[in-house]
This record gives sequence, structure tokens and C-alpha cells, in this order.
Amino acid sequence: MRVLGVDPGLTRCGIGVVEGTPGRPLRMAGVGVVRTPADAEVAERLVLVERGVEEWLEEHRPDVVAVERVFSQHNVRTVMGTAQASAVAMLCAARRGLPVALHTPSEVKAAITGSGRAGKAQVGAMVTRLLRLDAPPKPADAADALALAICHIWRAPAQDRIRQAHLQALAARRVGTSPASAAPIPKGTIR
Repeated sequence: MRVLGVDPGLTRCGIGVVEGTPGRPLRMAGVGVVRTPADAEVAERLVLVERGVEEWLEEHRPDVVAVERVFSQHNVRTVMGTAQASAVAMLCAARRGLPVALHTPSEVKAAITGSGRAGKAQVGAMVTRLLRLDAPPKPADAADALALAICHIWRAPAQDRIRQAHLQALAARRVGTSPASAAPIPKGTIR
């Protein structure tokens, strides 16, 4: 599986590509940052982020795009820019028919370091170790993008099984059967 990880941001949008499967050594295929000038208009900056993401998608041809899920912060202006950059990355992936996975920062930290409260230095150190790099990718946005890709590679199989079970349960309810026994559900049963 080849995953393009995106750590969204308007000033620095981290991008990293990792190849691998759970239980096997991972390989970094590329890492970088899409930068935009802080003094440019937001619309112009979003176009620059879009162009950068498109270049990475074209060059690396990932199977899936993993994007950091935007979470509420105290600084509304920062969270808005992050959300906008995140939407651009998702749009670029969707335009190409690629699946998009969203992972929270704490989910990524827990997957990579074992602690959802790990700091940037810990994440960078583990990314370096897991990908057998000589040094942590700089800036931290680049390391975070690689961490997102790694997290997705490791968690995707379990998430797919959960999603399939959920879809089977929904389908069974539509036809009036229990997913476990496939026995008809009596009429008037309250769910």
C-alpha cells in the first residue's frame, strides 16, 4: 500500500509518502512541505496548496490519502486555515477517485509512539526509526505527514474490517435479519 500523508496548514502543509503493509518494514518514498507566503490572500494560498498536493499525487500515485483530522483549537483563525488546507487535500484526492482517511493527532501519536500525548520530538524520533532514516525530517510538519501515512498503513486493515461489519449489520437490518444469526426479526421489535 502506498499512502500520501498530509499534515494540513496554510503556511506549511506537510506531505509524506510511505509504502508498506502491517508487520513489514516500511519505506519512505518522499517527504516535503508545500509552503505559501503568509502575506498572500487566503484564496491564492489555497491554490498554491492545491498545486502542491496535485504535484505530489501525480508524482507518487498513492493508493490512499491520509489527512490529519482538524480539531478545535483556541485560535479560530489557525483552525480555519488548517481546515481549508485539509479540504483542499481531500478535494484533490477525491478528484482522482482516491480514498481519503482522516486520523486525529492523538490517534497518530498513539500509533507511532504508544502515547496519544507524545510531543513533536518523540514523533519525529519514531518516524526516523520506523523508516530507518538518518535524521528526523524537517520541519516537524514533514515528519507529521509521514506519521499520518504510517498510522494509516497500520490501522487501515482493522478499520476496514470494522467498516465491513458495520455495513453488513446495516444490510441485515434493511432486510429484517440479525447479522449474527440471519434469523428474521419479529415485527414490532423496537431497536
